[in-house]
Amino acid sequence: MIKSFFIAAAASVALCGAASAQVLTEKNISSSLAVEIAQGAVAACAADKYNVTAAVVDRAGVLRALVRADNAGPHTVSAARDKAFTSASARIPTSTIADNVQKNPGAAGLVHIEGFLVLGGGVPIKAGDAVIGAVGVGGAPGGHLDEACAAKALEKVAGQLK
Repeated sequence: MIKSFFIAAAASVALCGAASAQVLTEKNISSSLAVEIAQGAVAACAADKYNVTAAVVDRAGVLRALVRADNAGPHTVSAARDKAFTSASARIPTSTIADNVQKNPGAAGLVHIEGFLVLGGGVPIKAGDAVIGAVGVGGAPGGHLDEACAAKALEKVAGQLK
């Protein structure tokens, strides 16, 4: 009887240990930082006279902030959101994905993933080595210009991403 009790107790401890090992701790972007980055990207593009929308998503690709310049086209909203989602999902800039799709016909199917937009302008947001979200910008006359605005916004908050 005592032996059975100890076996049951040992099994219980083992199961509890295994259960606690399944809990993850992840870094993620705060809503206030997401808003600051989106505002910074729109401001960076406005300085170059581009009317854009900037979207910031969390590490799972869920929208945290969206800022649309007064004269940005309506299509820029979904473009920015999809670029941010794509970058967060892949954990790399969307310009890199676009280059890979052009160079590798086998990667062409990426354009058929729901919510993916394979154009430059999406940049992951990192805290150290961890991707905590992504920013997407749409509306400048070229993905490289959208990406430059996103990069400027991230430079301004670099001290907060530690």
